[in-house]
Amino acid sequence: MIRRGRAEGWLKLPISAFRPWAELNGVTFDGVRVGSMPGFEHRGSTVIAEEDLTKGETNPLMVVPKDLILSRESVEGFAKSDKQLKEVLDSVGEYTRTSRGAILVFLLMQATISCPDIPGNIGVTNPLTEYIKFLPEEFLPTFWTKEEQELLVGTTLRSAIRAKMNSLLREFEHIRTATEHISWCQKYWWDDDEGQVTFEDWMHVDAMYRSRALEFPGIGDCMVPCVDMANHSSGDATVALYETDEDGNSILLLRAGKVVKQKDEITITYGDGKGACEMIFSYGFMEDSMDSAKIVFLDLDIPDDDPFRPAKIAVSAVAPGFRIFDNGDRTGWESDFVWLICVNEEDGLGFNFLQTNEGGRELRAFWKGAELEDTSKLRGLLQADALWEVYQLRAITLLQNRIEQQLEDLHEIGSPDKGPNVRDVPWKLAEKLRKLELGLLERASNDLEDQKLVLIESDSVRRYLGIEDEGNAEEDFS
Repeated sequence: MIRRGRAEGWLKLPISAFRPWAELNGVTFDGVRVGSMPGFEHRGSTVIAEEDLTKGETNPLMVVPKDLILSRESVEGFAKSDKQLKEVLDSVGEYTRTSRGAILVFLLMQATISCPDIPGNIGVTNPLTEYIKFLPEEFLPTFWTKEEQELLVGTTLRSAIRAKMNSLLREFEHIRTATEHISWCQKYWWDDDEGQVTFEDWMHVDAMYRSRALEFPGIGDCMVPCVDMANHSSGDATVALYETDEDGNSILLLRAGKVVKQKDEITITYGDGKGACEMIFSYGFMEDSMDSAKIVFLDLDIPDDDPFRPAKIAVSAVAPGFRIFDNGDRTGWESDFVWLICVNEEDGLGFNFLQTNEGGRELRAFWKGAELEDTSKLRGLLQADALWEVYQLRAITLLQNRIEQQLEDLHEIGSPDKGPNVRDVPWKLAEKLRKLELGLLERASNDLEDQKLVLIESDSVRRYLGIEDEGNAEEDFS
């Protein structure tokens, strides 16, 4: 939309114009600047020390006025003086009650205002209209070519990208349907001849938000110009931290005890706990020092032969999968969904229709006669049950089988050949992600096997299975 043409990308302002824009809008810098690191221009802009920053430094390196912070609340504020923005927000409805929804619609409006093919009376210009022109096109995997995405087969990133693309397409169609009745939207966004908005535009505003959103104390998820120019590093390598001051401004502070030399990079953390898949998905990179996938999320499905399968799907309020995480020497796992799979009617699970206040009927789940209002609470009920070890054994067996399936997929694909049209960055990221996820899943499978062997020897499991001595025939624990 604000592009000159697909080959030329989004209209951009040179980074040399960034500081004048920032200072004009009240941003202050103390010993730092925004620019490219010499020798690393391919990485784009970052925050760089203009002088030696010494231990014990307490003055903020950067102060960004609260009026520049892009949050759900600030979007509502902009809409008070921008009738076209308000029209869109009101028409789209509930979706824009979230930070992400409100900010994406706002970014789309700023792109509209900047589009040379749309009249200047659409939308109201504000400081952030210019800011988006400083942002690079993010190299996220949703923009990888089909051939590059094929490198991800067997990894969890492949399914994450597919789910994201489906979600973005649903959002885009919702925006279109909700705003088609607005005359200027119909003409300048959706018209076959004059319309400027495409699905690719929606992908770009999503990438802007996804790669730059920060969670600020007292504000929540938001975009903070200037601070979001800082690159990521984790652990002790993180140089600075961000927070809000007593006036609601965003400030960038040197971490206690840190010493930074002139021309060194000022880094923040995007989240030390984020796994390899999430780092590539949201930011398009992972740290070179990363030696573990950290977190892997695998989907789970309820077996087709489960008589309660439709009912379980209908009442489930939790993510249909489980999370494996690196705990150092061992791995761990978390899932609310798996407990719903491993119990059935003979254990005490039941379903029934209850009358609602509006006169309708709603399917509800029950555990041993008591209503189960939230399926995420099922684990706590099972934990208090005499057969807790039995339920654990069932869950672990299910998880182990799913992990083995994922490992088979990774081993079957192996290391794909690098095609002539595959770029180096996607190739290297896909190869490293495959290696890291393979390592974590293999460790998790071994750890689950150890847990399973312990549970098999528990008294409650042996009683449940009718095992009285070592000489009994082997049982099928699946």
